[in-house]
Amino acid sequence: MIRIVGATEIKEKHKFTCHCGGVELELSLPNGIDKPRRCDCSICRRKGAVVASVKLDGIKIVKGKELLKLYTFNTHTAKHYFCSECGIYTHHQRRSDPSEYGYNVGCLEGVNPFDLGDVVTNDGINHPADR
Repeated sequence: MIRIVGATEIKEKHKFTCHCGGVELELSLPNGIDKPRRCDCSICRRKGAVVASVKLDGIKIVKGKELLKLYTFNTHTAKHYFCSECGIYTHHQRRSDPSEYGYNVGCLEGVNPFDLGDVVTNDGINHPADR
């Protein structure tokens, strides 16, 4: 659990935007940035984002729902969303825990994911759901 990143306090209700600002979300982060990680699966290694988790009811779309595009692949369990205007990956419904969204930490207002220090990399190539 991380409540302060760099000079930014992580608020319980934190603003979250894509690059162009067309998509704006409000994330409920009562425990701060929960379980920050990277993943080496085929999609995550290409997008390169630091991701953290929030329960499904922890994301509220404030604006830009019509700009969000869905991408699925392989088992079509995980649902990856990105802004159709600027292309930024915003969040995804997790395959390993469909009751959670993974979200792009870099989209949190005022947060630079490089300020998190060392971030664990999960083995997404050998996904637990494939065992």
